[in-house]
Amino acid sequence: MHGYQRVEQHDWRHPLRGDWIARLEDVLLQRDVERDGPVLLVAHSLGCLLVAAWAAHSRNTHRVGAALLVAPADAEREELRSVLSSWSPVPGQSLPFKSLLVGSGNDPYCSAARARAFASAWGAEFIDGGQLGHINAESGLGAWPQGQALLRYVGGERVESRPHQNQ
Repeated sequence: MHGYQRVEQHDWRHPLRGDWIARLEDVLLQRDVERDGPVLLVAHSLGCLLVAAWAAHSRNTHRVGAALLVAPADAEREELRSVLSSWSPVPGQSLPFKSLLVGSGNDPYCSAARARAFASAWGAEFIDGGQLGHINAESGLGAWPQGQALLRYVGGERVESRPHQNQ
């Protein structure tokens, strides 16, 4: 709807961290940052861990201008460990680009405290999204205009004030 490019992963049902990192790297290397400028990454759930893992290993982080990280999944939760075994441990290094993490107080895949801890470890600004579940289609946000405002904010566009999720 907004002209963004989605990074299609090879296997959504059995996500392997190494495969996902390689795919993100491939897509970013195809971008002409000289012509188009740095990329703004938008990541949801496991994609948030992907951004952190990719940034910890890539020599191409200069291609990213900023990242909006929404509703990270916690691969170290007991009920997710068997499905997401290649995603643990969760990377704990600061991201080398500006980032904003939006967490939810009632996300079934990541507690608010854990989302705050990810934001702190990654050097991301934290936004408390309120009680929005996993901040997805089931959250009833529609086109999520606040998310668009957060993307503009993290991307460096002038906005009247820092947008808040639960306005």
